[in-house]
Amino acid sequence: MLKKTYLSSGIGSVILGIWVLFTFVLIGWVFFASLSTSSEIFSDHMFRFQSGLHFENYVKAWKTQRVSVFFMNSLFYTLVSCTAIIFIAAPAAYALARFRFPGSSLIQNMFAAALGIPVIMIIMPLFGLVSALRLTNSRGMLMFLYTAMNVPFSVFYLLAFFRNLSFTYEEAAAIDGCPPVKTFWRIMLPLVQPGIITVSIFNFITVWNEYFMSLIFANKAAVRPVAVGLYNMIQSMRYTGDWGGMFASVVIVFLPTFILYILLSEKIIAGVTAGAIKG
Repeated sequence: MLKKTYLSSGIGSVILGIWVLFTFVLIGWVFFASLSTSSEIFSDHMFRFQSGLHFENYVKAWKTQRVSVFFMNSLFYTLVSCTAIIFIAAPAAYALARFRFPGSSLIQNMFAAALGIPVIMIIMPLFGLVSALRLTNSRGMLMFLYTAMNVPFSVFYLLAFFRNLSFTYEEAAAIDGCPPVKTFWRIMLPLVQPGIITVSIFNFITVWNEYFMSLIFANKAAVRPVAVGLYNMIQSMRYTGDWGGMFASVVIVFLPTFILYILLSEKIIAGVTAGAIKG
């Protein structure tokens, strides 16, 4: 039995190691390509950098290919949406986890149902409604959609954290004369900080990489996020042939989520495990 356990663990480690190596090779190839010329990319000596490191690819991508516009749009959409999600989901999760009131079970079931509805099923009626209101290519509407899409997941994720907290915190606050709303903001919300950080990271990655909604509701270049902007740049590269600038654009778009993973990986793991621990 012990040998089987070690064998299965060893096989899993080998598979995981191969996958990590494969991922790093792909990321490294894209990074090196972003510092090369188009002719070097299609040659067999790209990694030699015979013509030097072409950091101008990044400058060109940032200015000429309008990556700066798409990047700042996505950063604005992501920060506002993630903040709005927390301000909506955290009080909702707290109320559903700590109080019993008429309709609380129904509300939880509605959130669960929302998690199971694919976006593609509601995109047509949603587009018809947004078009009727003449809110296409609206930054506010795009952020509203991002927020609404991610609230159900955030509520369910934070429910586990609030349910695991002891009721003695609220009892002590009530004895000291602290009202329920103040108890939530001053005491309960800081106690679920690991969950807040983890769900915010997940939402950041989801909104940053979102493509389908932005493709439908952001047709103007001025309001496009990075996912749609990058796709349009790749299409234009077929005619311009600036492959070094294209790979530089990919690195710029990929960099925020990569840095987020590197800096906050421990907090993500702590947040995922904390929600499963009682006490």
